[in-house]
Amino acid sequence: MTPPSSTQQRPPRPGPAGNTDPLPTPRPHLGHAVASEWTKLISVRSTLWTIGSLVVTVVGIGLAFVAQTSDENYRSMPFTAPALFGLMAGQLSVLVLGVLTITSEYGTGLVRTTFGAAPDRHRVLTAKYLVFSAVAFLTVAASIFLVGVSAAMVHGGPTAGPHSNSAWAYALAVSVYVTLLGVLSLAVGALVRHSAGAIAVMLGVVTLPPLIGAMLSIWSASAPLGRLVLDYNAPVALMQLFGMPDGTGSTDLPSRMVQMALLVLVTGAAVAASYVVVRRRDV
Repeated sequence: MTPPSSTQQRPPRPGPAGNTDPLPTPRPHLGHAVASEWTKLISVRSTLWTIGSLVVTVVGIGLAFVAQTSDENYRSMPFTAPALFGLMAGQLSVLVLGVLTITSEYGTGLVRTTFGAAPDRHRVLTAKYLVFSAVAFLTVAASIFLVGVSAAMVHGGPTAGPHSNSAWAYALAVSVYVTLLGVLSLAVGALVRHSAGAIAVMLGVVTLPPLIGAMLSIWSASAPLGRLVLDYNAPVALMQLFGMPDGTGSTDLPSRMVQMALLVLVTGAAVAASYVVVRRRDV
């Protein structure tokens, strides 16, 4: 019997119509991109450090403030106000996490693999915004409410005076405000594509306006501009949203809604620019 020759022709492979691959090949959608971005976010150590530092700062400083206050102190401020002092520093962790959510991929070159596996770049960017926003909002809101509930339990006596439920709604507004700052950081990271540069930009946006406004207020020619900068900045907006005195001495400050609307406009413009730029670039 003659053995089969190595040059014997193999049967033709089935075409696409006859594909018998047992593995399903679902059409990719936004849910797949969200799952991928969630896996990438929780698998890096920087996420744990930034989120952990945010919780420790807000809750630690807030509880220390609660321990040093009395019931009478809460006659003129809500129970959630002690979280403000920790959030002034803790918001920087949200900004850093927002930047690293996208710039870390540019730094390691992983973004080439991401865009190669998911050519729809807008879908990838949308998934990043959704995953980061959910993580940032839940972490900030949980930290503020933990401090607020602790203050209500320790200083909720009759000498603290009546407190309406609107303070808890304002705490949610603060969480949305800080989350928007983080989304703005992510958009700046998409535009700059460099971690140090994007973090420097966001630190300047958040921390420098009070200093610049105070300097401009020295000279009479630039005093109106200095007052405008002092009224419209992130620290003053957080104080107003918490129901705390702003400390600027201004009697004509913008309302909470105006402060929130201003940040929504700035963040929306940066997010729109990030979609345009990410699509046009090679990587």
